[in-house]
Amino acid sequence: MLDLLLEGGTVVDGTGAEGFLGDVGVRDGRIVAIGTVDEPARRTLNATGRVVAPGFVDPHTHYDAQILWDGGVSPSPLHGVTTIVGGNCGFTIAPVSPSTTDYIMRMLARVEGMPVATLEAALNFRWSTFGQWLDVLEGAIAVNAGFLVGHSTMRRLVMGESAVGTVATEEQVAEMMALAHQSMDAGALGFSTSRAGSHRDHRGDPVPSRHASIEETLALASTVRDHAGTIMEIVPTAEFYFTDDDIALMTDMSLAGRRSVNWNLLGVLGGEEKIRNKMASADHAQARGARVIPLTLPDPQAMRLSFETGFVYDMLPGWGDVMTMPHADRVRSLRDPQVRRQLEDGSRGGPWWAVWEDTTFSQTFAPANARWEGRTAGEVAQERETGVFDALCDVIVADDLRTGLVPLSIDDTDENWRLRSELWRDPRVVVGGSDAGAHLDTIWTFNCISSLVGPSVRDRGLIALEEAVRLVTDVPARMYGLIDRGRLEVGWHADIVVFDPRTLAPEPVRAVDDLPSGGWRLTGGARGMDHVFVNGVEIVSHGEYTGARPGTVLRSGRSTRTVPIPADA
Repeated sequence: MLDLLLEGGTVVDGTGAEGFLGDVGVRDGRIVAIGTVDEPARRTLNATGRVVAPGFVDPHTHYDAQILWDGGVSPSPLHGVTTIVGGNCGFTIAPVSPSTTDYIMRMLARVEGMPVATLEAALNFRWSTFGQWLDVLEGAIAVNAGFLVGHSTMRRLVMGESAVGTVATEEQVAEMMALAHQSMDAGALGFSTSRAGSHRDHRGDPVPSRHASIEETLALASTVRDHAGTIMEIVPTAEFYFTDDDIALMTDMSLAGRRSVNWNLLGVLGGEEKIRNKMASADHAQARGARVIPLTLPDPQAMRLSFETGFVYDMLPGWGDVMTMPHADRVRSLRDPQVRRQLEDGSRGGPWWAVWEDTTFSQTFAPANARWEGRTAGEVAQERETGVFDALCDVIVADDLRTGLVPLSIDDTDENWRLRSELWRDPRVVVGGSDAGAHLDTIWTFNCISSLVGPSVRDRGLIALEEAVRLVTDVPARMYGLIDRGRLEVGWHADIVVFDPRTLAPEPVRAVDDLPSGGWRLTGGARGMDHVFVNGVEIVSHGEYTGARPGTVLRSGRSTRTVPIPADA
């Protein structure tokens, strides 16, 4: 007898093949029949009018911390995600020691937008090694979850305070390599690092990985070749264009480790010239027998920023010192006309997210600011007959820095949608980069997959449903070498979603106060996502969690197989 029968739906199997009417039978967590299925089942669901597809795979998340207090890694499964990969950008919460945990928490709070109070309340660090941390997750998670081991975390463990500002000795590099090997022996999916200028710790200093020499980074990259089913990830830069050195580093990492390197994030702002510049990273690698894979988001980039976190704003010239001040000192500084002029000068001619007159006050907190909610700083300045930047700072100071600021998006244009859809179809590119679990008060790209499979297929007509499903299931699963996941295929794990293609879409994003210590975050589900199954067990039913925790901790070499790079293929 089957455990589950999904009857009469349109089966879209993840390969890109045309969908067909059929049934899917599940027993013992595996798919055992596809097509016309007559075997009786303990539970039968009528899927008529619905799509039955593989669970979605999100290859770039930062759920490393959240998964410890929220095994359902909300809201990703509400959007059909059944498998996540964390440990990206060099930031992980293992391996650690008692002397490094405070720094790691505060670094994460800064670079990934996680409240310090939440991390202090939720992370008890009852582990030290990477393997011990993975063991904590066993039996406690709703989704399948794998993690890379992070460069900055290992560097801090080995070098202590000198991880920032110091070149590692040969002995220290060897110790970091030993940690990487130990972590991958225990199941880490590979190695991650960052050289992005936007990645600064809570003191305003570049994170530890940014102080590493090229030789150190390549030495750590070389460790993955000794472990089956591994990969690498990097944020190579925060600059608009790649330099030759950026491109060479990623190729050299791939060659050193004999594995793929994926990087975050290829957007379409800047048009075809910038896209050609960054896609050269894939071509340069392929020409040398390596593989470098850009990740791209399927939606326009949208952000909710604040002076409370200072994230992104600290990249502006002259802003870093102010944005990293203690809270009370930052408020006092923002009242100072001289500091305001310094910050305003540093933002002149800056990026789109620092065009103050078009920045909207998306959420205010002080009663006196209530009338400004939903208005732009330019409109407020005009009404108050003051300068735009002064109007911005006045509202922010009155809100004790908490004001939600949404820059005017310049990414939501017909031309940029055309460029995005071309990237989706490019075999060198993988759809990913949601950053789910990070920047909790800043971005809401956690819903990008349901947006691609829903509105971009149905409303925008940019891509066929079967291809959209393939891009968020089989393609990222094959990049990571996931064994028996990413398709609906007999014998494979029963990670399955059932959704209504006529209505699937993200719901409005909202702020909720549900973090440990009472912190808040942005979240939101999806309408039209009827059922989500992980290993044959339902974890989401009509937008609500069931409470089941059937997820698997994905470990390299056991849950993954090695994906050859071109020279090995």
